[in-house]
Amino acid sequence: MLRTRNPVHALSPSDRDAALEVCAQNLPANVFVAARLLEGVLSTQPGTVLGHKVGGTLESLCWSSANLVPVEADDEAIGFFADRVRRWRRHCASVLGPSEQVTELWRLLEPAWGPARAVRARQPLMSTMDRPSALGLELDQRVRPATEAEVDLVMPAAAHMFEGEIGYPPYTGSGAAYRSALLSLIDRGHTFVAIEDGAVIFKADVGSVALGCAQLQGVWLAPHLRGHGFAVPLMASVVEQVMETRARWVTLYVNDFNESARATYARVGFEDVGTFSTVLL
Repeated sequence: MLRTRNPVHALSPSDRDAALEVCAQNLPANVFVAARLLEGVLSTQPGTVLGHKVGGTLESLCWSSANLVPVEADDEAIGFFADRVRRWRRHCASVLGPSEQVTELWRLLEPAWGPARAVRARQPLMSTMDRPSALGLELDQRVRPATEAEVDLVMPAAAHMFEGEIGYPPYTGSGAAYRSALLSLIDRGHTFVAIEDGAVIFKADVGSVALGCAQLQGVWLAPHLRGHGFAVPLMASVVEQVMETRARWVTLYVNDFNESARATYARVGFEDVGTFSTVLL
């Protein structure tokens, strides 16, 4: 079958509002890309967001940087995105997003890009709009935004979380670039911590905020405190503060095999609203 000319193109700043409308169709799933759009990525990193138009109307997107993230893409659009990015293998570390879209995108890319290092096929996407205090939950008063001076306390906790989740350390050598990325989150007030005896015992980051929705990531509790009932009040405090200061709608995704984390999030008020998949390359 003859393939029509690929209609996918790199979006420009003039496409921003239309792209945000596409993201808003399922904001918990698409908040990562929406946040990058609001941060001005179409001006600062041209070529990073690809768009698929039908009859002149923008229908779907694909974030195409260190990660590939499809947004509201049907099979036809995914085919065009795959054709466009197939030669970019060395630039990408993962493919992630709503399961159906990621599964199809990886099916098309795997012959050229595979094998994957790991595939997390089912990652429940969860969200809540209920303030934990309104649910009668205890809030751990130790949780607060980290300060710039605490970046070197945050770094070991963040690295431990990363390695446990991804399977390899987040940096080699001095870790200066990784430290800089953590400092950027802290400077924006996006890293929440609880500290005891000069060490971080709990952390969680706000990875993305857009259109009244915030996505949490990097949730970590010190191993020696796990299983003792601390997780729910710690997490409830983060959600309460995020709802007070950033967005009323809070979302996250978690591996399906992480039953303890899923139970904690459910007790804090999160409900399943979809399924993500992540292909680690």
